[in-house]
Amino acid sequence: MSKLTEMMEWLDLGAHYNDLKDVHLRELFGKDLERTNNMSIEACGLFLDYSKNRIQDDTVGKLVALAEACGMKDAVKAMFSGRKINESEDRAVLHIALRNRRNNAIEVDGENVMPGVNSVLERMANFANEVRAGTWKGYTGRQILNVVNIGIGGSDLGPAMACEALKPFSKREITVRFVSNVDSTHFAEATRDLNPEETLFVVASKTFTTQETMTNAQTARQWVLDSMKDEEAVARHFVAVSTNADEVAKFGINTELMFEFWDWVGGRYSVWSAIGLPLMLSIGPLNFMTLLEGAHAMDCHFEEAPLWENMPVVMGLLSVWYNNFFGAHTHAVLPYDQYLHRFAAHLQQLDMESNGKSVGKDGEPVDCETGPVIWGEPGTNGQHAFYQLMHQGTRLIPADFIGFCKTHNNLSDHHDKLMANFIAQTEALAFGKTADEVKADGTEGTLVAQKTFEGNRPTNTILAEELNPFTLGALVALYEHRVYVQGVIWGVNSFDQWGVQLGKVLASKVLDEIQAGDDAKLDHDSSTNGLIRRVREGK
Repeated sequence: MSKLTEMMEWLDLGAHYNDLKDVHLRELFGKDLERTNNMSIEACGLFLDYSKNRIQDDTVGKLVALAEACGMKDAVKAMFSGRKINESEDRAVLHIALRNRRNNAIEVDGENVMPGVNSVLERMANFANEVRAGTWKGYTGRQILNVVNIGIGGSDLGPAMACEALKPFSKREITVRFVSNVDSTHFAEATRDLNPEETLFVVASKTFTTQETMTNAQTARQWVLDSMKDEEAVARHFVAVSTNADEVAKFGINTELMFEFWDWVGGRYSVWSAIGLPLMLSIGPLNFMTLLEGAHAMDCHFEEAPLWENMPVVMGLLSVWYNNFFGAHTHAVLPYDQYLHRFAAHLQQLDMESNGKSVGKDGEPVDCETGPVIWGEPGTNGQHAFYQLMHQGTRLIPADFIGFCKTHNNLSDHHDKLMANFIAQTEALAFGKTADEVKADGTEGTLVAQKTFEGNRPTNTILAEELNPFTLGALVALYEHRVYVQGVIWGVNSFDQWGVQLGKVLASKVLDEIQAGDDAKLDHDSSTNGLIRRVREGK
């Protein structure tokens, strides 16, 4: 297969970009009064308006042609069939099986994975119901009122985001917190006001050897033992999400309370698995199943909808359009709902760990830009922070605006004002304000230029009726599949993360050197050696 940038469809898009790059959204909307109707998709409780993008009628067709030339349809089939599309690790990629509510058979190496998935979900539900009902008690007989998840990366970001997003559906008597950072402050502050006798720790580590997670887990273990003075207490205050039964048992956790997941579940795609146990403890099994239903609905849409009417495909292709043709190096995700304040953090790992690659699946350097930098904050906070740069800065920053027609906290006219800002910002970014319009307001002199807004800044608008388990499931699955679409176009493996490993390996060596105190064994560069000495001396 030819290099991406040599493909006929890529070259056609390049010529199309040259024709379109100076065309303003004002002109595009002026020429097509049906533009929004023609450039919107509704599926799985989500409405996507992509009309405020710098495209015209034939742009999506050209992008879809590129997707077809890159084998998009076959790539989607490959994922859903259980083929080992994570080629560098020889693994299937089946987060879609975790929320397969149709329960049709999905096979890996000739074995249907669904009985195992359903068994773990059932065990999770039984345990969650016991804890929530107060029948699962701590070592001293007290009810569990606090759940602390200990994990990192995908074992933290996904469930932490979802617990915040679905707080209105949670059992408020149970406090759920997350500890991920190996910085001792994170553990200390997360547990400072908790009673060990009422606290359950969920230790999430596939291997049960992850340095940060197990350091925090050992500290939690000692925290429990300092209070209850008996090794037997560990089995009543810890459960594990892992596959390493030996290490789990060695820690003191009853392996009947080890909830497994599989090597075909990538960490950043794992909130649907046993990694979601703290979320299930918070919102209950029924709401957790509804979350899976929403994600499954988006899976079906992604698998079945034509490419030009397929929400993840269109969003993924638009991202390629800006990243590779307009040279936009970042992408903002701006949820107008405070409950989604951790959403961008989850997407940072999902997107940047997946597609932050400079080598393709063929082992050769890629010949184009790959993953953009993902960032964002909830509206309206961002409006008083970084929107200035988005409106009048020199960088083009495509953005996704996410909003909901209903609020869970109907105070005065707060929500109307929130949604007014939500809608107005996309209008302002698209159409700006001309110098003539500024002058018509009575502005004169140099202020005219300073108050002029170029506009022509592209946005997607995603709107749903309300933020609930179903719509959150659909929304997260939408972005998961969008990431895969981009990876297929760029020819990278979106499901490995070798770039995470080197720092871990070096950190282990540096840790030994910090603690050993032997200068003779320092064999790094002068900067690294000097920093190690300074940290040792400063301790």
